[in-house]
Amino acid sequence: MTVKNSQSFVSVVIPVFNDLERLKLCLNALENQTYPRDSYEVVVVDNGSDIPIDSTLTLSPQVQVTQESRPGSYSARNTGILLSQGDVIAFTDSDCIPATNWIEKGVATLLSVPNCGLVAGHVKIFAQNPTHPTMSELYEMIFAFPQEENIKKKHFGMTANIFTFRDVIEKVGLFNAQLKSAGDVKWTMGVYSYGYELVYADDVCVSHPARRFLREIYKQQVRVSGGYHDIHPSDRPRLLRFTKHLILGLLSPFIRLIYQGQARRIISDPQLQGTKQKMQVIFVVFFAQYCKTVERLRLILGGQSRRG
Repeated sequence: MTVKNSQSFVSVVIPVFNDLERLKLCLNALENQTYPRDSYEVVVVDNGSDIPIDSTLTLSPQVQVTQESRPGSYSARNTGILLSQGDVIAFTDSDCIPATNWIEKGVATLLSVPNCGLVAGHVKIFAQNPTHPTMSELYEMIFAFPQEENIKKKHFGMTANIFTFRDVIEKVGLFNAQLKSAGDVKWTMGVYSYGYELVYADDVCVSHPARRFLREIYKQQVRVSGGYHDIHPSDRPRLLRFTKHLILGLLSPFIRLIYQGQARRIISDPQLQGTKQKMQVIFVVFFAQYCKTVERLRLILGGQSRRG
């Protein structure tokens, strides 16, 4: 059992793949934390970038870069965990910008809750040009990274913003390195299944850029669909699965908009200015769901999961 106190040593693990410029912003934010500098480290895991990350960065002493050639962010995170020294392990992504008190607030929340398995923090979505967001950015600003809902209702969180203890990882195990997506869903649900408390903390915050274009929404849906397919294997006949997902896929935008309340949320959300923006978001809801459906049908027919 690790010693848990207010000055627990923290290891921040960041996988990166061809994302140097945003990684620089992330590392700069981590350089300026309110948490004592001698009480945390940053482990960057380059997951096969075309230009090796460590050859292009000027690193502070608390940052180390290692390589993981096996493709997949969960392989990279596992490598970072094994290399890290912290009693507390924090996960974020290269395209996230942690708030200056991110580590301080994350550790404080982790320590304040009895039997805490993990803390999932708020992921604040922002548009590149706040005065002229694209339709994809508007959609993301409303629906991307619903950490609070996922933790409280579905018992999982996303590794864009997670704090946990090393001894929790030792008990639950590492991420499933075979998964290209949804490995964080499976792992955090595993933490819950071991009887730990999962906590959402709004003040443990990172900022994340919204996806600007529909092609980025498409790539995300391809990746998410692959993750769902990989963690929900089925021995049902292929035709039955194909028919089921085809029907559900055609209906899913209407189910989300009407029965799951997304239309009500779109209409009432103060970020949306006027009918045009509301209709743009509704369009992206349909686009995203149908991208997901087409990819799931492709996988049922024997296609391979893609990195996205």
